[in-house]
Amino acid sequence: MLNKYPWWKTLMVVLVIFIGVLYALPNIYGDDPAIQISATRGHQVDLAQVKTIRDYLKKEKIDVKSVALTQDQLLIRLRHITDQVKTRDLLKQLLGENYVVALNLAPATPEWLKMIGGQPLKLGLDLRGGVHFLMEVDMNAAVAKAREQMVQDFRSDLREQNIRYMGALIQPNKGVVMRFANATERSKAEDFLNSRYRNQYQFQELQQDGALILLASMTDQQLQQTREYALQQNITIIRNRVNELGVAQPVVQRQGNDQIVVELPGIQDTARAKEILGATATLQFRMVDNNADPTALAQGHVPPGSELYHRSNGQPIALYKQVVLTGDHIVGAKSAFDQYNQPQVNIDLDSQGGSRMAAITRTNIGKPMATLFIEYKPTHKKDAKGKTIFQRHTEVINVATIQSRLGRSFRITGLDSPSDAQNLALLLRAGALIAPIQIVEERTIGPSLGQENINRGIEAIAVGLIALLIFMPLYYRKFGLVANLALVCNVVMIIGIMSMIPGATLTLPGMAGIVLTVGMAVDSNVLIFERIREELREGRTVQQAIYYGYSNALSSIADSNITTLLTSIILFSVGSGAVKGFAVTLAIGIMTSMFTAIIGTRTIVNLVWGGRHRINKLSI
Repeated sequence: MLNKYPWWKTLMVVLVIFIGVLYALPNIYGDDPAIQISATRGHQVDLAQVKTIRDYLKKEKIDVKSVALTQDQLLIRLRHITDQVKTRDLLKQLLGENYVVALNLAPATPEWLKMIGGQPLKLGLDLRGGVHFLMEVDMNAAVAKAREQMVQDFRSDLREQNIRYMGALIQPNKGVVMRFANATERSKAEDFLNSRYRNQYQFQELQQDGALILLASMTDQQLQQTREYALQQNITIIRNRVNELGVAQPVVQRQGNDQIVVELPGIQDTARAKEILGATATLQFRMVDNNADPTALAQGHVPPGSELYHRSNGQPIALYKQVVLTGDHIVGAKSAFDQYNQPQVNIDLDSQGGSRMAAITRTNIGKPMATLFIEYKPTHKKDAKGKTIFQRHTEVINVATIQSRLGRSFRITGLDSPSDAQNLALLLRAGALIAPIQIVEERTIGPSLGQENINRGIEAIAVGLIALLIFMPLYYRKFGLVANLALVCNVVMIIGIMSMIPGATLTLPGMAGIVLTVGMAVDSNVLIFERIREELREGRTVQQAIYYGYSNALSSIADSNITTLLTSIILFSVGSGAVKGFAVTLAIGIMTSMFTAIIGTRTIVNLVWGGRHRINKLSI
């Protein structure tokens, strides 16, 4: 029978539209103005502080909607946005410098929608407001760090091969210099290292001040790989840090050869954003030199082969120069408690890190190992290229005794408090930056500017939608009403699908993509309706006109939409930022418009005019 869908197909269409509407619902609830509180390293937010903050805000007559403690962060929802800045200032005075108080926006989605994964549409920086940073990676530090690793690797390799050498040191701007007592040992070292590190390093035999030297320097290819690795790893680690600390939907992407763009929508506190990103630090695990004299250490004297550092309480400690492991090899970290209910951090390493840790700890059971926190802070000095010079700051944040041979998994004990364990685990999970970074540009986009962009975008969509909703019934009568229903469903489904996709963000160009797809959806209906009119003029029956109208128009609609879909895919693959945002909404809009304009309207037409209905005239 013509123009009749089986019941299951009609049910499927209704179900798809229902799911789209359901996941678009969170967007009508908006956001609550909120204050987000998190502790700096060595502190934590606990239930006692929650009560103190509640009582304090009640005393100051701040209208609080809710207070929730999740993932070591306190989120305070306010009823009025006018109270947001005042509340932040009051809490900063109350909590002091050990806590970071930041402005934020928290989705007001009901719990029943959250239970099924319903979340509001993520808005980009141009719509929601927030902070924008342009960060520059110190590539000189990345290369210097790679040379430090070269020294460690060469020393280990030569010891394993029983090749005698007098020393291995870094020569600035050149590479690693290894000294030998005779030409035989130098030749053996060059042959072995050249075969082991083929295409990575190049070796040159020299003679300085009567000493036989082997100079190892990076090849151009290895130098480029080192810089690329530093940039990519820093991008990954910055993204991890932002995600770990609860900033919603950040944008972290590269720009050029040594710069990273970071956008944090919804964050209005630049200081808070710097706190999240500013820990331009690395971690190292080193063995403690127990032979060092405490009195000599207090006077700044350390044994040969060791270096002087200080713990958080200012106590001096001597660590061997050899680095056991860096934070680059950590793939997981969790805070927990041991059998004595003392705080600890459980560490998981990659395969290379596990092998290195096992080799060191096998011969050092019962000896202390330290976790060294190294932070690079920018100074006011510039180098010859005009770039900021970073100063290195170090602190021993933990010393623990090795209980047994360690492998890919081990634990750090001896921590002072559970908050120290939680903060250390957070830092280890997020990772250590491969090279220090400097913020060279920062912009704060206020929520008023974002709201203005949203209003203008909504106005553009609304004007286009209303014009079509008026035109279609006037020109196509009842079929125009069917097209209008499909048009509204199309917009709702675009919003619903964008809300469901993890990481999808709506930007101002994305809103332009929605406007474009609205027009394209109407084009599909116009083609179908005009085909139906032609079939009626040729003397077909009403049922035949509907059937052949949809069938004959399908190929034209598919050709035009598939061409546009391919264009959007190309835009997404080669574009960046705003172009990608436009391409995503355009692609989603094409698919939803084809569904609503062809299948959706056909379902309604079949139910009203198709099947068993005997109709002699169509309102088209």
